[in-house]
Amino acid sequence: VQLQAYGGGLVQPGGSLRLSCVASGSIFPISRLGWYRQAPGEQRELVATIATFGSSTNYADSVKGRFTISINNAKTAVYLQMNSLKPEDTAVYYCTAIYYGGRSDWGTGTLVTVSS
Repeated sequence: VQLQAYGGGLVQPGGSLRLSCVASGSIFPISRLGWYRQAPGEQRELVATIATFGSSTNYADSVKGRFTISINNAKTAVYLQMNSLKPEDTAVYYCTAIYYGGRSDWGTGTLVTVSS
């Protein structure tokens, strides 16, 4: 599938942003949709994922209680609601589609900057 992410921007500490990612193509081989992020000079890390069927979720410890991942009924879009943002959340956020069998497709990144 092709993935296009939207919604990044500049926000003050304590603020909120909602990221969206639209998937085009067949989603049936996809087991999970999710978000990773990469801060400058750091490795890409998991933020959250959600199952395409059953909607089970998992989150990085650093975002639990602040971020919420969700998926639309058609399973063609995944969202990340980010609340209580911190400067350390600053990163390029990438959406990903994880296939049964482990292969992943990656979308374009969207930059989130948390700064006063």
